[in-house]
Amino acid sequence: MDKLIPARLEFAPDGTPYSTSFDDIYHSADGGPGQARHVFLGGNELPRRWQGRQRFVILETGFGLGLNFLATWQAWRDDPQHSRRLHFVSIEKHPLTTADLALAQQAWPEFADLAKKLQQRWPPLTPGMHRLYFEDDQLVLTLLFGDATTQLGSIDASVDAFYLDGFAPAKNPGLWTPGLCKGLARMAAPGATLATWSIAAPLRAALSAAQFDPERCPGFGRKPEMLVARFRSQRPERRPLPAERRAIVIGAGIAGSATAHRLAAAGWQVTVLEQAAAPATGASCNLAGMLRPLPSADDNRLSRLTRAGFLSARGLLARLPDARWSPCGVLHLAREAEHEAQQRRAVEQLGLPPQILQFVDAGEASQRLGQPVKTGGWWFPGGGWAQPPSVCRAALAAFPERIDCRFSTAVARLEQNSDGWRALAADGSLLAEAPVLIMASGAAAPGFEQFAWLPQRSARGQVSHLPATATPALETVLFQVGYAMPEVDGVRLIGASLSYEDDEAGERLADHSDNLARLRLTLPDFAAGIDPATLSGRVGFRPMSPDRLPIVGAMPLPGAATNRRLRDLPAQPGLWCVQGFGARGIVWSALMADLLLSRLEGEPLPLENDLVDAVNPGRFLVRPSGATSATSTVEAPDAD
Repeated sequence: MDKLIPARLEFAPDGTPYSTSFDDIYHSADGGPGQARHVFLGGNELPRRWQGRQRFVILETGFGLGLNFLATWQAWRDDPQHSRRLHFVSIEKHPLTTADLALAQQAWPEFADLAKKLQQRWPPLTPGMHRLYFEDDQLVLTLLFGDATTQLGSIDASVDAFYLDGFAPAKNPGLWTPGLCKGLARMAAPGATLATWSIAAPLRAALSAAQFDPERCPGFGRKPEMLVARFRSQRPERRPLPAERRAIVIGAGIAGSATAHRLAAAGWQVTVLEQAAAPATGASCNLAGMLRPLPSADDNRLSRLTRAGFLSARGLLARLPDARWSPCGVLHLAREAEHEAQQRRAVEQLGLPPQILQFVDAGEASQRLGQPVKTGGWWFPGGGWAQPPSVCRAALAAFPERIDCRFSTAVARLEQNSDGWRALAADGSLLAEAPVLIMASGAAAPGFEQFAWLPQRSARGQVSHLPATATPALETVLFQVGYAMPEVDGVRLIGASLSYEDDEAGERLADHSDNLARLRLTLPDFAAGIDPATLSGRVGFRPMSPDRLPIVGAMPLPGAATNRRLRDLPAQPGLWCVQGFGARGIVWSALMADLLLSRLEGEPLPLENDLVDAVNPGRFLVRPSGATSATSTVEAPDAD
């Protein structure tokens, strides 16, 4: 992975924002907002083309100062006939820091209120995709921090309008190549348009070869001409809108609750069926769970997915005021000297912002804990703990007019008919029916015929509750070979055991003893005097996939041919799953719910294509289980 290098904001003598990296200005010296409206909005016939649409998607090559996005946002917001949802996807190789973004955007007081909202949500400068929501989730900004010349192919979107923006072809030739134009054509929706200020002959030829019909038009300011183009291909829409927005979600744990919340936020009517009397009574029942990413020196798929999930989860928690969580930080100590060297090397090679990941030595780690420790390790300042039951309750209550929760409702079997899917009780009575059914019942999913083939295992985990008054204060989440949480409601949670082929639902003294023993390997005197026989806790059964990645997407037809490409596997219409979260339910929940909604709606996906494939249920049909390239990390995989 290449380290992400932020842009250095400077200004030309006339005050125009300037990039020293590319020796070029960010926008026309004749006025940035005017250029954005004339070239990119006007060149794509906006706002007229989005009016009355259910969905409209824009893709921009070069986010820069955010000017085109702000101008588009303002035009969309002020248009009473605007599309129901607007997606703005933008790639940026050298993003600005929040401070530089705010400084640059001061030049446009007309966008001041929108710019402030953008700056408040501006993500940490980490590689990959970042999704930001505005206007009650109806305007979605998807930022891809990386090089467009290599990352354009990782985007899955059906694009209605392209903003081909970037530094001049002579300064940044990679953004104007025939290969890039072919990449745009791959994503073009029927009738897609393109606009750019460049009229270079090689660009016109490249666009024409990629099935765009370029045309010169009057330009802006001192540039007498600009270029517009229309996609000439008559291929059908590859990402159709759903015919109906109704779904059944089976399970009200963290996976099902987050999925119902995301669908409802997008206007879906959701029926949640849960066999228990309340949400989060299964694997999501713990008093608290750890929230942090899982780095690796090679930034493998597990590392990238947990980082994206961590950031997405923080975004969801910020939107749920009744969810209980604390960004108290997570300290992950190395097990021994060699592991400590691996952790230090990972931090150096990744080059992530310090608010995401730091390495601290044993001295600083001891200060943070208030207890002496022998090794240093990773420090996640933005990590912490969250309480899954409170997250589930808050998510399900956020849209009472769109989420119908039916508790104490056990689904015995599923049945498909011409109208979609039916959930039936043991006596054959109908519980719910909808065009879309989403399985999110965790360890119980393989009990249904349609999901029995999934190679998901149930892993038993037991946590222990220590009286907080019986231990020293702990201000941050601690992990080494086990974990310990700060006090929550008078209890300090420690854990957790892990065993397979084990269906014992009751607590075991041996597991309480093991949880204490693991904690004492890190802090020998921390729980001194506590008798494991006096402890209580909770037992949960985690749905584990062979490769430790989630299982999210459309369910393939049973017996689908194994020699097909993953994306070509035939799917069962309307049948989806959000499974396999294992011990990382809090980390995966928001991101996987977003991915599922985006798939259902045919919207731009919130993850790069290789990561989407890495969680696709069909991966177990096209290659041996566990063969995804989520290479090993430098810690045990069941830490959360």
